[in-house]
Amino acid sequence: MPRDPQSTATDERRRGSSDDRRRRPRLDQPSLPRRRLSPFPEYDPESFGRMSERIARFLGTGRFLVYMTATVIAWIGWNVVVPTPLRFDEYPFIFLTLALSLQASYAAPLILLAQNRQDDRDRVNLEQDRARNERNIADTEYLTREVASLRIALGEVATRDFLRSELQALVKELDERRETDSVLSGGEPGSGSGPGSGGGSGTGSGGGPDDGGQPPRRGTSAGT
Repeated sequence: MPRDPQSTATDERRRGSSDDRRRRPRLDQPSLPRRRLSPFPEYDPESFGRMSERIARFLGTGRFLVYMTATVIAWIGWNVVVPTPLRFDEYPFIFLTLALSLQASYAAPLILLAQNRQDDRDRVNLEQDRARNERNIADTEYLTREVASLRIALGEVATRDFLRSELQALVKELDERRETDSVLSGGEPGSGSGPGSGGGSGTGSGGGPDDGGQPPRRGTSAGT
């Protein structure tokens, strides 16, 4: 069954739009770095630096000195002892001199590169140490201020000795007041020569204002 030309064109447009979507870079994915056309070879500086540090460390070991000494002795001995047809570098050993010069010419830049990387690490460590020291100094100053404020606050707080002395003074004051109250309350009934005793004796003697203040007669009291 032949298909409708309009539907076929619609399908082609849909297929083309889907292809465009696939080719279009997505925003949620990082773009790949573009390769630049350069006449110089590209290399990883970090990997090359690590390799140079390994070579520089090996050049500074006793093993390298032993290997190099053995190689030079074997080279000179072979070109001196063996027959002439088997010698490949006769005296004055020009090829050996060239090899040692080439080794020195490569060793010097590698050692300098390793030293530069070490200087960079030392600089970073120095900056970190300086920042750490600054933080330690700031923390020490903060703790010093806090300790000083605590001392000032503790100086205003009542201590145990102060409370004990205040309580002892209060107890002493209460004892003195109690003694004073007891003395005052015991002295009021003891003063018997007051008006109460005088009134009792006056009434008991039978004298009053009607008698004219005269004492009673002894005969009358006996007759009765």
